[in-house]
Amino acid sequence: MSTASEAEKSAVNGIRTALGIGGVLALIVGILILVWPGKTFAVVTAIIAIYAIAAGLVYAGLGIFSKTKGGWARVGHIVLGVLFIIAGVIALFNLTASSAYLLLFIGILVGILWIVEGIVALSTLGDAASKGWSIFFAILSIIAGIIVLFSPVWGTIVLWWILGISLVVLGIINIVRAFTFKGDL
Repeated sequence: MSTASEAEKSAVNGIRTALGIGGVLALIVGILILVWPGKTFAVVTAIIAIYAIAAGLVYAGLGIFSKTKGGWARVGHIVLGVLFIIAGVIALFNLTASSAYLLLFIGILVGILWIVEGIVALSTLGDAASKGWSIFFAILSIIAGIIVLFSPVWGTIVLWWILGISLVVLGIINIVRAFTFKGDL
């Protein structure tokens, strides 16, 4: 067997493994979202809180140990680090409330982003190849954003369920791809 075909076989096996692992992880997370949506969201909130604590430690460390930064930059890093740490600790100790606030924040953010996206689509109408589809997209985006803003928690819950369903479907597809992938890129 030549070196080129061994490398090709190794690359194909690597791709198949990546597809399989990614598919299994997506399937597991999707099932968890669909079976235990609240608990899974709480886990996501806990992961974000742990990230905030870790980021806070890094910022504080940069402020404390940096010799090249000026005084205000060091103080800023330390203050930012302490704020991140406090936010992460509060979120971990009040996981249910933190999850609810995160849900509300994401809902409001998505609503605002969809409205802005619709407005941007309308503002670039002159450059659009298909003005009809652009107008349709803009109107749909603005209406969806307004609906989500009026009920951000409900909107986020619907989006959470859609994410779970999508992860299950995409996970299954990637698992099938892992078993059927032959190396045709």
